[in-house]
Amino acid sequence: MQMSEKTVKTVYDFASIFLNAILAVTLIFTFAFKISVVNGSSMENTLSHGDRLLLTAKDWDVAYGDIVVISQPNGYGEVLIKRVIATEGQSIYIDPNRGHVVVDGQLLNEPYIAEAVRTAGDMQYPITVPKGCVFVMGDNRNHSGDSRLKEVGFIDTRYIVGEAVYRMGDTHLLKFSMEKENA
Repeated sequence: MQMSEKTVKTVYDFASIFLNAILAVTLIFTFAFKISVVNGSSMENTLSHGDRLLLTAKDWDVAYGDIVVISQPNGYGEVLIKRVIATEGQSIYIDPNRGHVVVDGQLLNEPYIAEAVRTAGDMQYPITVPKGCVFVMGDNRNHSGDSRLKEVGFIDTRYIVGEAVYRMGDTHLLKFSMEKENA
């Protein structure tokens, strides 16, 4: 049985569209977006263990409040998901007795944290973030291995994989919800 020229053209067109769609999705998720899964409780109540996140590729200026995925080698031997608390040149002071985190002399208003910070880690404060680095903390402050500990330390921005902007299955963007809370 011989296919008509019209049938061959239709099959070719369908295959071409299908392959181009696969190529487009592959390129988008290779260069523009990535997906990551939360492992652990260090970002509760904002993120929970098992949450799937859509990340933008690292092509933005890292800023306070960004939730980032970090591939920098650390004492835990795993990828970390944390919130940026301070960027290069900023000074940080953590007072666990009062539960305060202070950046450049300003007490942070952090309605997204699970509870006030009760541990300063093994860093000496005040401390200034070096050039090309950020200081990160988990939202579940007292149950987070983050920049307060030397085994994690400052995060070189070259190791930031991307910014978490959307939790799969959620109805709003993460960054927008954080900005609204601090407004």
